[in-house]
Amino acid sequence: MPEYRVETDSLGKVNVPSNAYYGAQSTRARDNFPISGRRMPREFIRAMGIIKAAAAEANMELGLLEERLGNAIVNAASEVADGKFDDDFVVDIYQTGSGTSTNMNTNEIISNRAIEILGGEIGSKKPVHPNDHVNMGQSSNDVIPTAIHISALESIEKNLLPALRYLHEALDKKAKEFDDVVKIGRTHLQDAVPVRLGQEFSGYASQIAHAIKRAESTRPNLAELALGGTAVGTGLNTPKAFPPLAIEKISKLSGIGFAGAPNRFEALAGRDAVVETSGQLKTIAVSLLKIANDLRWLGSGPRCGIGEIALPSLQPGSSIMPGKVNPVIPESTMMLCATVMGNDVAINIGGQHGNFELNVMMPMMVDHLLESIRLLANGCRNLVDRCVNGIEANRERAAGLIEGSLAMVTALAPKIGYDAAADIAKESFKSGKTVRQLALEKKVLPEDELNSALDPLSQTEQS
Repeated sequence: MPEYRVETDSLGKVNVPSNAYYGAQSTRARDNFPISGRRMPREFIRAMGIIKAAAAEANMELGLLEERLGNAIVNAASEVADGKFDDDFVVDIYQTGSGTSTNMNTNEIISNRAIEILGGEIGSKKPVHPNDHVNMGQSSNDVIPTAIHISALESIEKNLLPALRYLHEALDKKAKEFDDVVKIGRTHLQDAVPVRLGQEFSGYASQIAHAIKRAESTRPNLAELALGGTAVGTGLNTPKAFPPLAIEKISKLSGIGFAGAPNRFEALAGRDAVVETSGQLKTIAVSLLKIANDLRWLGSGPRCGIGEIALPSLQPGSSIMPGKVNPVIPESTMMLCATVMGNDVAINIGGQHGNFELNVMMPMMVDHLLESIRLLANGCRNLVDRCVNGIEANRERAAGLIEGSLAMVTALAPKIGYDAAADIAKESFKSGKTVRQLALEKKVLPEDELNSALDPLSQTEQS
């Protein structure tokens, strides 16, 4: 077999690897964008396969595409959706801003695979043409935005939301488990009044409950598809019956309810739904980073830090300090959250480049969006499996820190006055004696009343 086959496109002849399912336009794009070495994400390729299969089914039903060819296209597109030809998606993320190169990469792969199914010669464009048949009724300008929405919403529904619910369940379970563990609260990184460890964890669980709502809130706008707008939103070269029929089939193939965008000019030119979704992901990342950082601090030590909880020991933490174990899972979580925040900045910039009738930063935007969804989903699961589930409370340490805290004097203020309580706190700091010891010495209250006021557990209940 020769190393190359010769194909032609509108610009002339191109040498294409003989074993490739992609064709001339993909080869040009592969060579034109040697930028990052990163290809379009798997989730996006799956969405492209779904779109092409749905389009072929719709075109056959409308009598526009011969069934023999249409069925071969559907079979080939289904294989693309399932990942069989991922290695043939050779175009870099940093390509033409419309994603035309990736649309043609998809069309050529499906065309050549359909030709192969029908017993033809790969690269011949006969009997299945990448533009005339695979791309029938479509344009890159409506297919790529459609694939962005499909891949994002499918990833959120099937990956991120289950992961967030998994994390919420784990944190809520720990909140109940630790509800009787009283510890010192902290504000401004300084000692504050007592709080229960379970109350702290209930706050974390609530943050993730809100994160779930934020992820769910992206559904309505991501469910709007641009398909049918073709080049500029007018729907030129596609019959009116095609978009709703193709979108109905997309919904069936994906298992998610999609609908045509009410205004296809907005759907092509604006990427506001992507910007909105990224903003929600950024907020989720901020919540997750706060939780991970708190776990890191609460488990610091083990002897010379806070040490109120013990995190699972997973791996040696130092090449020079024997026995050192680091909070590697919270740190990993914090880094992925930072990446999500950075992705949001890039997506915000991309969303501003819907110049006139078309956004021209779509490949970058969908890559960053899907990466953010993937990182958050995987990070949540990993945080649960390798950290949260194994957290244990250090009850003795928590109790000891409370007793030594200057903030315990807060409970005395309503009984002896703010200034007198402040004097005890200052003297406690200077002398090293506890608030309880000094209050007993000074007899500011009867002993039973003092002990009642300084009971840490009672201070965690709303009066």
